Amino acid sequence: MVAAAILAGVGQPLLGGEDMNIIHVESTTIDDKFENKRDEASNIAVISGDKVDKAHTENIQQMLQSIPGVTTDLQSGDSLKIHIRGIENQVYMGEKPGVAVVIDGVPVFERTGRVNIDMDNIESIKVIKGGASYLFGDDALSGAVIITTKRGAKYQGYTLGGEVGSFGYNKELARAGFSSEKASGHVQVSRRDTDGYYDDSDSTSDYLNGKLMYYLDDTSDLSFGLEVADRHKNSHGSVKGAVAAENDPKSTDIFSYNDYSNHYEVDLAKFFVTYSKDFSEADNLMLNLYSYGDETQFHSAPDSTDPQLYKNLNLYDQVQRGLKAEYRSSGEALAWMAAADLRANRYENNVEAAIDIPGRRGAPTISAGTALSDDTTDETVNAVYGEIKYRLTQPLVMTVNGRYDHIAYDYSSNLSSLELDKTFDVTSWRVGLNYALGDSRDIYSNISTGFRAPSVSQLFSGDISPTGDTDSNPDLEPEFAINMEIGYRAKTQLFGADTDLDVAIFQIDRRDYIMSTSGQYSVVDGAKDYYDNIGGVRNRGLELALSSSPTPKLSWNLAYTFLDARFTQYENFNLLLGNRYGLVGNCAVLDPKTEYCIEHYNNEGNLVPRTPKHHLNLSASYKPASFWTVTGEMDASSSYYVDEINRVEVDGHETFNLLVNYDRTFGKSDWSFFVRVDNLFDADYYNTARGGTGDAQTVDSDGDGIYDTYDGIYNDNDVSIVVNPGRSYTAGVTVSF
Repeated sequence: MVAAAILAGVGQPLLGGEDMNIIHVESTTIDDKFENKRDEASNIAVISGDKVDKAHTENIQQMLQSIPGVTTDLQSGDSLKIHIRGIENQVYMGEKPGVAVVIDGVPVFERTGRVNIDMDNIESIKVIKGGASYLFGDDALSGAVIITTKRGAKYQGYTLGGEVGSFGYNKELARAGFSSEKASGHVQVSRRDTDGYYDDSDSTSDYLNGKLMYYLDDTSDLSFGLEVADRHKNSHGSVKGAVAAENDPKSTDIFSYNDYSNHYEVDLAKFFVTYSKDFSEADNLMLNLYSYGDETQFHSAPDSTDPQLYKNLNLYDQVQRGLKAEYRSSGEALAWMAAADLRANRYENNVEAAIDIPGRRGAPTISAGTALSDDTTDETVNAVYGEIKYRLTQPLVMTVNGRYDHIAYDYSSNLSSLELDKTFDVTSWRVGLNYALGDSRDIYSNISTGFRAPSVSQLFSGDISPTGDTDSNPDLEPEFAINMEIGYRAKTQLFGADTDLDVAIFQIDRRDYIMSTSGQYSVVDGAKDYYDNIGGVRNRGLELALSSSPTPKLSWNLAYTFLDARFTQYENFNLLLGNRYGLVGNCAVLDPKTEYCIEHYNNEGNLVPRTPKHHLNLSASYKPASFWTVTGEMDASSSYYVDEINRVEVDGHETFNLLVNYDRTFGKSDWSFFVRVDNLFDADYYNTARGGTGDAQTVDSDGDGIYDTYDGIYNDNDVSIVVNPGRSYTAGVTVSF
């Protein structure tokens, strides 16, 4: 294997290293001030804010692809879903991604199922891989992405920046900061807007953020932070089928494949205050109080007679508020942390008719402005968690984590007297070992868990929408994932050069996870379906990270992932063939123009969609002169299936990116110029492809732009595809003074 070959070439460890006589608890959900890999029992990766700034990326996907095991679901614009080790790659609508995303201690899940991150306000990115509910609670099935925003004296002065790029991309930025003996802080405003490659995919993002750090005394400080975002985004970009992807990659034929939801207006507001107190060199207390608001408005359900019109206007108001407290103590033989996590979240959902909607089956017309749904869900979380590190022998440190969550839902409808409630008590844990082979070489291993509590809609779908096709199941239990991994990390020498190495093998088992009894986004014969704990997935793989600087002018990084993700339990998948609006027919003698039939599949053993077995990212930076840096990057992915039945496979691809930086100081001002070219050789591939659960319209029989004939065959013309835009460039300048 690749790991064995690398380990065989590893030489003697570098001299030096951390003081091995003291052990610390680095784990935290609040800040990155305790960051350190020594004695860490899990596979983690860290990207500095300086590296993010110098990369000049438009979205976090371009940064995270350099971390083994991390993939992103990017459609268009700068909002995306983050996946770790293939968990939740089979879902693609508005669900949570199975990854805890936390910024300055604040969970940042949005209504759209994706996250949006201001790339101009990052101090560090830390990725924890494996079940991470022992720290973060709900939804940390496969890990966590923790982001700390900019802070500190290095941002004093003034900074101005501007960028332009392909498809009408523009960015403007201004920052002002100060530093004194008692305080430091900055405020920053920025705007990103683009016309987008795809038809009707323009977006605008305005950000206001800032942070103030006040030093109360030599041992304590207060941090105040805010981030306000105003985003306007159209989500169009997908096409139906390989032929459409070839002939209409920009998705201009909106009459044939309009998006179900579009025209998003999102207002985000994040506020937090963090208090830190060092009682001694070994003891620290941190308190974090936060509020995160998400007001999202969008349209959904395009009208069949005029897809430019949408039937529904959706108004969603989400507020997450919380208080965290962490106390940690270090020592020669024992280190520990005790913590509490209190949350009070409210989710208000309102849907009204955007146009007059004809009634179904003789029912009266629904007038525009009529409320279709209006409900509120209050979610409270009371959790305690902690960590103990104990030195069993001089080189061997054991880590034990535990967390207990009490989760309570209270649902009420404003259109009726319906009130529903449900509580869950969930424990999660991690047990790990770290064995120091020397000052800078470690073997680590752990078993950790992740969980996800059922949602209100999964628990009570039949009560909330009694005329729908899904029954309630209030007996649903939280789903769990258990992660096992063993790894080796070292600061060593490879082929005579200083090298950082981290290699790990892992297995994640999810048994009895929640899915519909008819299948994932599937259809059902006659009877209603419901959500149940009936799914299973096993993800196995290897992750390898290498970084080295052979000379002062040359450095390189390699990230490789091998992943095998398969369904272990998926007994009832239903594929609809033919005209779904026609009569029931026989699959053996189907007339697909006027009839439909349903084929049943057991997907046990099938590969999980959109999980390529191999992913390789390789980058190298070279300084031909003191002011110049040239960085080349290759990102390669093997083929993958787009559907649960493993019938449609998408080819792998390789892309090459180029970045040129020129940094120069003139007097008291620092200037930075850059040019970035993504997909340098204009490779033709799909950003993503998703298999459906039925036969799609495939022929425009009357030339009206509507594909209105079914062929009764499920193939690559029945999947949803987002085509990569091809070669694109960005160029800009930043000046600080």
